Amino acid sequence: MAEVLAHTPPATTRLAPAQLAGLRVGDRLPPLQLPPVSRLTLALYCGASGDHNPIHVDSDFARAAGQADVFAHGMLSMAWLGRLLTDWVPQQALRRFEVRFAAITQVGEAIRCTGEVAEIVVELGERRARLLLQTTNEAGQIKLQGEAVVALG
Repeated sequence: MAEVLAHTPPATTRLAPAQLAGLRVGDRLPPLQLPPVSRLTLALYCGASGDHNPIHVDSDFARAAGQADVFAHGMLSMAWLGRLLTDWVPQQALRRFEVRFAAITQVGEAIRCTGEVAEIVVELGERRARLLLQTTNEAGQIKLQGEAVVALG
């Protein structure tokens, strides 16, 4: 596990209340760059999530299913987007989070998570931001697209 975490610096992007107050449409979240997806990462996620589908960890099974190799769990990419969000605002500020899987994340791809403020609204008396989110590989191919709504304080 130290191998996986060694490439991931601690979160330093959390916004202070004054910064949240000044948030505008078009502002971007600090990106989260992940190391290349490894088989170890897939095995660790398999154990942590309880998703033991062999297509993610057994190369022979993946090939028999018509894939070139094992590939990342879609929910792992969603978890990375969740980390992008909670590096930026506290978890309790999250009001909605949804994604659409666009492409398979292959072993060896280095995934980048990004987000942008699409809208600032007041809902139920609370100031909120609607965010557009995505993960891409190093070639810019979109793997996951989504949206989140977060409370701004």
